[in-house]
Amino acid sequence: MLYAVVMSASLPPFPRSQEPAGDAELLQLGTPEEEPCLRADAARNRARLLEAAARLIAEHGAAGVTMEAVAAAAQVGKGTVFRRFGDRTGLLMALLDHSAKKLQEDFLGGPPPLGPGSPPLERLRAFGVAVLYRTVEQLDLQLAAEPEPTRRFSHPSHRALTMHVTVLLRQIVPDADCELLARTLLGYLDPALIHHLTRECGMPMERLEAGWADLVDRVTGTGATH
Repeated sequence: MLYAVVMSASLPPFPRSQEPAGDAELLQLGTPEEEPCLRADAARNRARLLEAAARLIAEHGAAGVTMEAVAAAAQVGKGTVFRRFGDRTGLLMALLDHSAKKLQEDFLGGPPPLGPGSPPLERLRAFGVAVLYRTVEQLDLQLAAEPEPTRRFSHPSHRALTMHVTVLLRQIVPDADCELLARTLLGYLDPALIHHLTRECGMPMERLEAGWADLVDRVTGTGATH
């Protein structure tokens, strides 16, 4: 069974300085200085820079995002961008972290089947579809901001996804090595693989959705009942 998951092609709105940037249940993403403890003016400046970077990506792709271009789009000095994000990778990772928080909110507290309220198997299937569409919509950004290999699996956003899939698997197949199974499932959702399958092999999203559902059924041993 395929789930129709409606995903926005743009990044979610950036929180205003008076709004909480996360939730106590969410795995913290980014550095502590990027959290709500920022002064109101610093928080506004950070949101302004991220909004400028998101516009550049929408107009020119990730290749169009340079520190100089973001500074010009946000009408600030280049040094301001470097002080806030360190380098281009830090800026791109901040954009991804913001999007990752929105995804976490959806699978931790959003409506079913992605959020609580559905059986764990249904949630796992919906989770994969949601990640597939999020990755395809932000593929250039995801690839440009990919952490180096030694840090890739320890990045907070990846750990959050692994934790969620592991928890669901423990409810479905409690006797399995659920942490390793979770990493196996997440390998199917790897941005580089999705890039290869969709852009180089021309596979439609419907096939990737069906493949995810089939993989989940086979890994959990539940295919015969669905």
